[in-house]
Amino acid sequence: MKHSPAPSTPRRLSLAGHWLVFALYRSIEFVLRFVPLRLVWYLGRGLGAVGWLVARRYRTLVLNNLRIAFGREKDAAWCQQTGRQHFMSLVANGLCGLKLPTMPQEKIRASVTAEGMEHLQAALVSGQPVLGLVCHMSCWEILAQLPDLCSFGRKPATIYQPLGNPFLNAHILRGRQRLGYTIFSRHEGFTGPMRHLKEGGTLGILIDQHAGDQGVWCPFFDRLASTTPVAAMIALRTRAEVVTLAVYDDGPAHWRVVYGPVPPLAVKKPSFEDLTAQMNLAVEGLIRRQPHSWFWVHNRWKTPKPRLLIQGEHRGIAYAPGYDPARLQPFELLVRSPNWLGDACMAFPAVRAMKAGRPDLRLTVFGPEKLRELWEAQPFVDAYVGKENREGLFSVARRLRTCGTSFDSAVLLTNSTRSTLELWLSGVPRLIGYAGSFRSRLLRLKIREPRTSGRPQHHAERYLHIARTLGAAATALKPPPAPNPIPPRAADGSLAPLRLGICAGAEYGQAKRWPLDRFAQVIQQVSAARPGIQWEFYGAPGEAALGEQLSALVGPDFPHQNLVGKTRLRELIDRLRLCHLLVTNDTGTMHLAAALGVPTVSLFGSTEPILTGPLGSQHTVLRHQLPCSPCFQRSCPLGTYECMTRLTPEQATQAVLSAL
Repeated sequence: MKHSPAPSTPRRLSLAGHWLVFALYRSIEFVLRFVPLRLVWYLGRGLGAVGWLVARRYRTLVLNNLRIAFGREKDAAWCQQTGRQHFMSLVANGLCGLKLPTMPQEKIRASVTAEGMEHLQAALVSGQPVLGLVCHMSCWEILAQLPDLCSFGRKPATIYQPLGNPFLNAHILRGRQRLGYTIFSRHEGFTGPMRHLKEGGTLGILIDQHAGDQGVWCPFFDRLASTTPVAAMIALRTRAEVVTLAVYDDGPAHWRVVYGPVPPLAVKKPSFEDLTAQMNLAVEGLIRRQPHSWFWVHNRWKTPKPRLLIQGEHRGIAYAPGYDPARLQPFELLVRSPNWLGDACMAFPAVRAMKAGRPDLRLTVFGPEKLRELWEAQPFVDAYVGKENREGLFSVARRLRTCGTSFDSAVLLTNSTRSTLELWLSGVPRLIGYAGSFRSRLLRLKIREPRTSGRPQHHAERYLHIARTLGAAATALKPPPAPNPIPPRAADGSLAPLRLGICAGAEYGQAKRWPLDRFAQVIQQVSAARPGIQWEFYGAPGEAALGEQLSALVGPDFPHQNLVGKTRLRELIDRLRLCHLLVTNDTGTMHLAAALGVPTVSLFGSTEPILTGPLGSQHTVLRHQLPCSPCFQRSCPLGTYECMTRLTPEQATQAVLSAL
């Protein structure tokens, strides 16, 4: 029986409205009673051709589904032609489906040819229960009007999902029961259907629709789709023989019913997940025989909401035995990176968790061109799309539209309306992010702010909350291990050489910068206590003069290399990997070092380390708390910068030596 929305969904029509719809249905049924079946079929073909031209939304859905299913094999012209044929077939068969209940069974039978009967006969001869897998192909109403096509001496039954319209639902149920069908509601469980099978009946189940959160995620045309496990569960528990039933167009107002087997599984004791995945492949084979006849206006590959990362879903992912997961078509996810280096580094755990959320996910990061080398260095990122600083809104949207990837969803780790507009204009169908003022209207999924009690939440945790909401299995925010531990003493008791980094700048402003002369004193004091240290200075291109000043303050007696403004981001990453410790202000370089697992001694002034400090026990944070802290200002409103100047070189030196 045809599936339809469950009655648990909110009713959009009043009882009177449902009655009017039912009255219209019965009126159409009455008129069609006097129209020849062949004429009904041709009328439907004509209406379908018109529908293809005017129903833009459904035409787009059909073409998108056809591209998913056949895009690797067929060109756009084939998809257009098949889509148009589908509209014509769908409407023609829909009208014929309304006409058939008004006809005598012998006249219906004259319009049907059966094929593959040997498969059904073999199932019947086995003496086992017979389970029929039914698809939404062509005029599937024929199977309801000719019960003997499904029974052959056994009592036929079907599992159905009730219609939302109570009048229409009761009318169709009466018709099925009058023809001899036993009807089991999907909402009443599956004890009744299994008992029916064990008592010698046959059972038909529609298995080719999206199954929501309760489905098993299996490949369908090499793309993961939520699939009902009900048929597989019943088949295994009743040891039923399984056959497929498909109806195909076979000329004007004529149809061919084809029976077929489900290929046997190459495992001794298959699970219901294995069998569900195998059934999906069988359905795929039925559709390939006559692609235009299947129900393409249904969104079979619907993205779950909100948990699009399906790795941890209730029933999980399953493949048929022997299936190669490398064949899966990718689920294309676009992640909008934060604009600042430090914020981007704090987003690494969230983006890493998203990537691990489903095996078919291809992850593209979109953000400022200056961060390209940062993201391309991350093994969990598949591609990067960059934008220039002053690139126009429509130019950015066009860049995303023409980058060669059709994105399924996009996650915004930024909070601006501008960045949301860029993705919305690019046509990404599903935008996800924290709610804002105007931008909330553009988001398909608005993430609620995480609940906190007491201690404020770290920015990295806030990003990770988005990944968890989407279904990522991330539980706790864990810092990466240090890749380059502090070297031990040599055999003769001497200390092995160390490489320490200094980042004395801060692009944000003076309120985050510790005085340069104090960095120089730390270098001198630490070098005196621990000879042989090699120092390296890091910083942004605009801070080159700062690097020269620090080099002059340190002097030639203390080995150092001034790299401020002289390294690309990729080179900075490579340099930091070799560092044993970084002494730094609250900068993007600090976050980059923390993301690489490099220990830091960090000096905080106007900002709050609870929110943006490096995570992990290998990091030491130095700050002087004042009544005005944190003010988050670029420059000190009082002009004193006491939160920074009250931090002494001796404090920083002691922290460095303790870390070493």
